[in-house]
Amino acid sequence: MSLLEVKNLVVEFPHRRGTLRALDDISFSIAPGEILGVVGESGAGKSLTGASIIGLLEPPGRVASGQILLEGQRIDNLDHDAMRRIRGRRIGAIFQDPLTSLNPLYSVGRQLIETIQTHLPVGAAEARQRAITLLQDTGIPAAEQRIDHYPHQFSGGMRQRVVIALALAAEPKLIVADEPTTALDVSIQAQIISLLKRVCQQHGAAVMLITHDMGVIAETCDRVAVMYAGRIAEIGPVHEVINHPAHPYSEGLMAAIPDITMDRDMLNQIDGSMPRLNAIPQGCAFNPRCPKVFDRCKVERPELLPAGASRAACWLHAEGAR
Repeated sequence: MSLLEVKNLVVEFPHRRGTLRALDDISFSIAPGEILGVVGESGAGKSLTGASIIGLLEPPGRVASGQILLEGQRIDNLDHDAMRRIRGRRIGAIFQDPLTSLNPLYSVGRQLIETIQTHLPVGAAEARQRAITLLQDTGIPAAEQRIDHYPHQFSGGMRQRVVIALALAAEPKLIVADEPTTALDVSIQAQIISLLKRVCQQHGAAVMLITHDMGVIAETCDRVAVMYAGRIAEIGPVHEVINHPAHPYSEGLMAAIPDITMDRDMLNQIDGSMPRLNAIPQGCAFNPRCPKVFDRCKVERPELLPAGASRAACWLHAEGAR
């Protein structure tokens, strides 16, 4: 059974000239213990998908239709207080910049203990011991001393570990990690990635990992969803999407990754840029940039179609393509 199920999710932003559709009919699921990567260029809708799931859409953005189910319970229609109880207890969130997730006025220990006591029926001494264990589990040395330090006394990588400890404080079933390694150097990135994988294995938690770094996806995820202009362009097992991309956009993303085994002067690139929300072209949104475009792509929008082990929103995989 899926731990998280997103069905036909549509997110809209009312605008003085009409309504902008930022997420358009997104559907996917994540199983317990699975890491699903969500990848795409800036503006593809990755972070917006994560914000919709954890109930932190910025007004005036709203879920216009579709459903988000956590362990079979619908959560997209809950009021603010009900969603706040789920956030932290059943869904943990890790954001890109740890400084925005931590209160500079409180020690990290106080923030952890407060989170634990908010969601779990434990006393102060037990909550403190649990907080120390969490800091140790996330690789913070001398956790008994560091627990009383303030966020500014930690390096960027250590702060991100504290944020992960906070996300795990109430043993959530789902973790939404939005670019958790972007601001960190490569060696710290590797440590954070292995930490996320370990958490998945030990706690059976599902992770939705939002990133634009295909290296992180390849290293961490079981499956990957490639997003473009508010829709899923391709979804499938990570090795399949990386080695045999079924959508021309996925193909372009993979080709743009530097390969140390090849000697070339220029990197491949995808010409053009992501369309603005008020100028998404008719048919397949990728058609103005697609090297394999044909007539049907310009008039009819494809749904996700079977494409080997993956599914791709591309007419190349329709019966009798072209």
